[in-house]
Amino acid sequence: MLHLAAGLDVRVVTVDHGLRPEAAAEAAAVGRVCAALGVPHQVLQWQWDGRGNLQDAARRGRRAVMADWARRFGVAAVALAHTQDDVAETFVMRLARGAGVDGLAAMSARWDEAGVVWLRPLLAVTRAQLRDHLRGIGAVWVEDPSNDNLRFDRVKVRKALAVLGPLGVTPQRLAEVAGHLAEVRAALEVVTGALTVRALHEVAGAVRIDREALAVAAPEVQRRLVLRVIGAIASDFYAPRGAAVQALLGRLLAGQGGTLAGCRFQVLRGQLWAFREGRAVAGVVCAPGQVWDGRWRMTGPVGHEVRALGEGLLSCPDWRATGVPRGALLASPSLWLGPRLIAAPHAGLMPQDGAISLFPVRQMQQTTISH
Repeated sequence: MLHLAAGLDVRVVTVDHGLRPEAAAEAAAVGRVCAALGVPHQVLQWQWDGRGNLQDAARRGRRAVMADWARRFGVAAVALAHTQDDVAETFVMRLARGAGVDGLAAMSARWDEAGVVWLRPLLAVTRAQLRDHLRGIGAVWVEDPSNDNLRFDRVKVRKALAVLGPLGVTPQRLAEVAGHLAEVRAALEVVTGALTVRALHEVAGAVRIDREALAVAAPEVQRRLVLRVIGAIASDFYAPRGAAVQALLGRLLAGQGGTLAGCRFQVLRGQLWAFREGRAVAGVVCAPGQVWDGRWRMTGPVGHEVRALGEGLLSCPDWRATGVPRGALLASPSLWLGPRLIAAPHAGLMPQDGAISLFPVRQMQQTTISH
């Protein structure tokens, strides 16, 4: 992709995960190629903390550091060189996990995440085609040894596809099927979008859900609507497992509440509400002007802190007039000076001078799907 982009106004970033001793030398080699092409290059570091699945953690970690890099340098979009083979391998891995339409649909060619536009321009190109192109221009490349390590599921799938090829189960055919499912996903998103307008009402960061509209929707649309709600409320949202979503849906349709992915659902006076879980924001603190909990930016004097309202609600005598559930207000952003509550906009407490303001940095999101 670097050679194909030669001549465009691009910058290049390499993420060193610190997992292999050869990685630093490989990053330096990329830097030499960039220098020859006249392209700026920078190496970023990411360190695994040992928690969770290594490959998944590395993927999310490098995207986070790349997004920060892109914002700092004003990079309009970040392009990733995933190929048709990656689409096919991902399809098989998710098939083994019992994924639904979203998981089996083709990788997105474009999406927005962490304030950055992400692109995958090579999804219709195979690895073999890219290697042929490199040979044709006399370029060299490095093969990551982990690509042959059978500890990783993706490597096992890659070898299995080599066996299935003679039966017609090729990366090209699997990518074609994934593309069909992407079309199905797009159609479902249109239906869910229409239901979002009818059934979801955002109030002070909480979401009021039309229970009747939810109940009569098709099961898959119900699931997508719930995911949209969670995605709009929870920061650093990572789609929960399908079984957990189905269990929550069952409780909601039975008129009960529940908690999932840092989002709390509660039935109050016959109405279904969703809002940030208090425990998820306990201890989340930032300075005025910074983004709090991934959703809010609050202005205020230097030396103050933005944190969850919590028991500060006792200092808000008019909170009931807001019509917002108490649990939602407890987890709402507020401004403090030491132990003293200065402002709690969602709970109706604001100074008279108007020097403090609160506004969202993102609105109701679409369903978070597998990128």
